[in-house]
Amino acid sequence: MNYRHAYHAGNFADVLKHAALVSVLTLLSKKQTPFAVIDTHGGRGLYDLMGEQAKKTGEAKDGIVRLLHASELPGVLARYVEIVRNFGDGRYPGSPLIAAKLLRARDRLVAIEKHPEDCAALAAALAPVAHARAILGDGYQVLKRLLPPPERRGLTLIDPPYEDTEEFRRAARALIEAHRRFATGIVLFWYPAKEKAALDAAAGEVLNAGIASLVKVELDVGGSAVTAPEGRGPRLTSAGLLVVNPPFGFEAEMKLGLPFVVERLAQGKDAGFTFVRLAGDG
Repeated sequence: MNYRHAYHAGNFADVLKHAALVSVLTLLSKKQTPFAVIDTHGGRGLYDLMGEQAKKTGEAKDGIVRLLHASELPGVLARYVEIVRNFGDGRYPGSPLIAAKLLRARDRLVAIEKHPEDCAALAAALAPVAHARAILGDGYQVLKRLLPPPERRGLTLIDPPYEDTEEFRRAARALIEAHRRFATGIVLFWYPAKEKAALDAAAGEVLNAGIASLVKVELDVGGSAVTAPEGRGPRLTSAGLLVVNPPFGFEAEMKLGLPFVVERLAQGKDAGFTFVRLAGDG
């Protein structure tokens, strides 16, 4: 699988991931104490939905574009869509820029990217943001140096491109290592749900590591027979998140917004979402 993000920016999987990101950071902001955000795979920062790569797949039109045309968005979706709109028509912010919009003066963001050209673009996009920086390097390796953060509160986002078959294993171990170093921290772990065997193995490793609070959120837009343009094969129609230490209120916010997302983004009659607690109490 190759999930180079310029082809997929603003698709349904981004909607799920970024709505969850906005929810977590909004809830963290309810306390006065500072927090840190660490993004292991920062990407370019900002994506052109009218660019050549995005047009090849056209996935944004079945994702964020449908929400941009909606009115009376429920709960966290309204804040998420407001953030996207603020970047202008045809532009979609990646996770670091969305997080940057939710930082307070006392909070901090570190975004890691291993591709030099993308990291340079990310650094330029974050340059106007105080207390935000981009780091060139392997997200899994750099993460070890950054945890625990001095703030002792925060979020780690692990959202790799899944460019090889070992990515699930590496990402799951990074999640476990992040929890070992920063047991009270929140982790958002994004994955393409069609890799069920790899996902089950990763979830098993995480549970065996003794994580006490863990939920799984998945969004399936249906239409599994839909193929991507230019013979690119079956299009991704299901993605999910493992969330370690979800903050109080996260479950209620996601359950409020996801039915609306399913209604708006459905590509088939089998569209739906799941929210399952794998460990801990709600």
